[in-house]
Amino acid sequence: MEHAAVVSETSVRRSKRGRPPLAASDVGPSKSSGSAGEKADHSPTDGDQGSGDGSYDGLDDPAPKAKRKRGAAIRAAGWKEDQSLIDIIKHNGRVINHAVKKWVERYEGDPKSAMVEILLFLFEACGAKYQLEAVSFDETDVDDVVVSLVELAKNGEVEDHFNSKQKELKSFKENLASFWDNLVLECQNGPLFDKVLFEKCMDYVIALSCTPPRVYRQVASLVGLQLVTSFINIAKILSGQRETTQRQLNAEKKKQNEGPRLESLNKRLSLTHEKITATEEMMRKIFTGLFMHRYRDVDPEIRMSCIRSLGIWILSYPSLFLQDLYLKYLGWTLNDKSAGVRKASILALQNLYEVDDNVPSLGLFTERFCNRMIELADDIDISVAVSAIGLLKQLLRHQLLTDDELGPLYDLLIDEPPLIRRAIGELVYDHLIAQKIKNSHSGRKDGENESSEVHLGRMLQILREFPDDPILSAYVIDDVWDDMKAMKDWKCIISMLLDENPLIELTDVDATNLVRLLYASARKAVGEKIVPATDNRKQYYTKAQKEALENSRREITAAMMKSYPQLLHKYISDKAKVSPLVEIMGLLKLELYSLKRQEQNFKTILELIVDAFFKHGEKDTLRSCIKVLTFCSTDSQADLQDYVQNKLKDLESDIIIKLKAAMKEVEMGGDEYSLLVNLKRLYELQLTKFVSIDGLYEDMASILRDLSDIDNEVCVILAEIWCLFKKSKYSSTRLDGLGYSPNLPSIQNFWKLSEKLLKISDETEDEDANEEYIEETNRDAVMIAAAKLVATHTVSKDYLAPEIFSHFVMHGTSISEILKHLITALRKTANDEIPTIFLEALKRSYKRHTVDLSSGSTESLASKSYSDCKELASRLSATFTGAARNKHKSEILNVVKDGISYAFLEAPKHLSFLEAAVLPFVSKLPTSDILEILKDVQKRSESVNIDEDPSGWRPYSMFVDHLQEKYAKNEGLQDEKEGNVVRRRGRPRKAINLEGKKLFDGHESSEEDSISDSDQNDQEEDDDEEADQPLIHTFRASASKLRSMRIARPESTETAKNNR
Repeated sequence: MEHAAVVSETSVRRSKRGRPPLAASDVGPSKSSGSAGEKADHSPTDGDQGSGDGSYDGLDDPAPKAKRKRGAAIRAAGWKEDQSLIDIIKHNGRVINHAVKKWVERYEGDPKSAMVEILLFLFEACGAKYQLEAVSFDETDVDDVVVSLVELAKNGEVEDHFNSKQKELKSFKENLASFWDNLVLECQNGPLFDKVLFEKCMDYVIALSCTPPRVYRQVASLVGLQLVTSFINIAKILSGQRETTQRQLNAEKKKQNEGPRLESLNKRLSLTHEKITATEEMMRKIFTGLFMHRYRDVDPEIRMSCIRSLGIWILSYPSLFLQDLYLKYLGWTLNDKSAGVRKASILALQNLYEVDDNVPSLGLFTERFCNRMIELADDIDISVAVSAIGLLKQLLRHQLLTDDELGPLYDLLIDEPPLIRRAIGELVYDHLIAQKIKNSHSGRKDGENESSEVHLGRMLQILREFPDDPILSAYVIDDVWDDMKAMKDWKCIISMLLDENPLIELTDVDATNLVRLLYASARKAVGEKIVPATDNRKQYYTKAQKEALENSRREITAAMMKSYPQLLHKYISDKAKVSPLVEIMGLLKLELYSLKRQEQNFKTILELIVDAFFKHGEKDTLRSCIKVLTFCSTDSQADLQDYVQNKLKDLESDIIIKLKAAMKEVEMGGDEYSLLVNLKRLYELQLTKFVSIDGLYEDMASILRDLSDIDNEVCVILAEIWCLFKKSKYSSTRLDGLGYSPNLPSIQNFWKLSEKLLKISDETEDEDANEEYIEETNRDAVMIAAAKLVATHTVSKDYLAPEIFSHFVMHGTSISEILKHLITALRKTANDEIPTIFLEALKRSYKRHTVDLSSGSTESLASKSYSDCKELASRLSATFTGAARNKHKSEILNVVKDGISYAFLEAPKHLSFLEAAVLPFVSKLPTSDILEILKDVQKRSESVNIDEDPSGWRPYSMFVDHLQEKYAKNEGLQDEKEGNVVRRRGRPRKAINLEGKKLFDGHESSEEDSISDSDQNDQEEDDDEEADQPLIHTFRASASKLRSMRIARPESTETAKNNR
């Protein structure tokens, strides 16, 4: 019911002129205010309050010429004398005003017939065709008519115009609301107060709003809500007239004149007051009869229209509606399960708090619902959350929230939806930085006269919360950037960094944050994104936007040109500051250095950047330096470009020289640090440009020959190369020759080396904790490399996948977690192959046990290999738990049947495979399949005398006994279930909470009663869904929670995320 919004109250503002031509006032159905001009002919306004004899001025009949023009305009708009009201609403909204006038004329001539006509029109708007007779209208009972209408709906004899998608009915809702608005305005000096017409209409509207057919409730709700809005418009007109009359009466009393003038004013004042009272009584009747039931209708659109209308009523007629009796409905619907209803309530409250005079009357309401308003800032619906943040800004403006209550909101600065972050950023700027809210009542101009230093100082105070996390700082800067002009005051920021203002002292943390702010703000100013985007679509700019970004680039360059070398020189040794400072060079307009004769500053900057490159060994700093030098070599002008390119060549030569010296030092037994850091520098340079290192290969090879842990690197690098040049990646392309698929011997050699590394890690002594950690890390890297080959289908799974899974339980939890993720990946891409892979993995694990037995190993070693095989079977079978049992029953059967076949090869040699590997999978099968397996196993031993070798056949006997026991147990459970009383299906019933605290008197039941229960159930469902997610999703969720907890207040974290 988006279009069910009430017609604006502006429709009552009349002109003193005569009737305007229809072409100006009656052209569109949505402009119901066009009728207002016509009402001025017979509706006195504030300024029309008469002459000395009590008569009204300006009531002369319009000239006949105007009538002829008006008649021509009506005919041009499509007016037909025989056109019914419903046809006008459906097809020709432009003549609604004229149709209302004609109907009022008919009502004044024959009230009963006109009354029947408008009621039939109401029924037709609901889609029902029903007949009323004017003769028997007085004896007709409203309830009887409504019952008959409901029967028509039950029989399917109703046509739904209200929800129709037909193009010709797209204005139906708007036209229907406009008709009733015009009707009320047209009747304001007559039928509105005859206690017949609108009393009867309201009776039918209220009765229809309480019927089961949804279309009846929708139409009746629209009409009823519009009537209240129109009544308010009339009441406001009458209130204005009453005030004018009262002023005139007071003036006459001061003159102490007794006579007809005073008597006329008293009579007029009394009559106006009676009309206002009657109008308010009609408002109350619709509110109690319609609104109080429909605001909790099952249809969210009806609920939304009710709350939206209530907000308009309270705002436009506070003398009646601005009290807790009506406000409580806005508070209750803040808990509505529909996001649209919650948002409608929030927007209504925003409009109320925007008017300062309303705030005292909202005191009790604010106290009761303040916590809920704060919670809605983290609503699951983004539009609701953004609207709620806007509402909280209104509360802050009136100082109705404390800083402690705002705590949870600041956690939303790093929320994922940009709209929420942007809204919170605006609040943070207003409340904490500009402090508009605190100063709004003291007469100051919203902190606009404060200096940039003051605002930046407050921003740095916020950024102190995240001293070690530049990512979180970037989020906060991004959220506040649009509102905070001080972030674009480049000269002020540079001056603070250079300590040019003796009154401002920056700590090291503040200086780091200010450098980050300078870099992030500069990136924003030139159109770059400083936080990850929700989508990766390319952003397109208009010509004006491009010019604005280019001007920003020029402004930054002009501000930095002379001060940049000083900044670099001051902070070149600080690894936390140098990287963002260097990156700023890539945002500048380099041609300005030539145009403004600043070549020497440009060269100084480059020398400092090269100096920073050789002073630092961190990846970020090295990458920033190379990135900026490359940018300068392509974007600078003429001689400066040649200078940069020569600098890059010199840098390349210096790296090679330093590398050779470092390698000689290592060969002589010296420190490895210089070699390591210069290799990093060479690596970062090679990512950007080709660097010839032919002269270094022999020196590198001589060093690598002496390294003991090269096997780890070989495994990982070999796997990466195979993945990079995977055959399928290049097939059917021009680069088909680059594709490579390793043969089986290569894969076997790769796995032998991997197994060797895995065993070395297991043999590490516990005493050396550091060595143990290194070995565990190497082991994980090797297993990840092998798993990647299988997951990406780089090599055949027939050999490598079973070998990998046979080590599932042999090397601790980290390896197990890696293989769990591999199973999840294979279920998506190779689900049909999983049974074969699992069975082959069990065979390989079992073979290790048989080798231990045959080789004469110790009993403990053989026992461990056997327990490893059993544990492997248990872990692999556990992947088929819960609903997956039925889904993957055929896969489990394949493992069991093929496993039994393998166990009976050369029987009884491998029969222990039944107990070690097959039995855990059998326990996942239903009773019917267990019986079939039992028969199959017994059949295989019919021709064999197991008594000849009882010890060899003992595993077989134990396997059969277990099957028989499980079958008998499941049969007994089934019989017990069949004897039980039938249980109710579906969800368990909700516990009824008999105790509850009522906020306002008169509230017996409403939709919000069940909100907390439904929210709790939704939370439980979310927890169940999270439990069923793949493990990798759980890890990501946990990581996200931990990340958010790093800056969240302990007492507010749970509250802030409660609605999520």
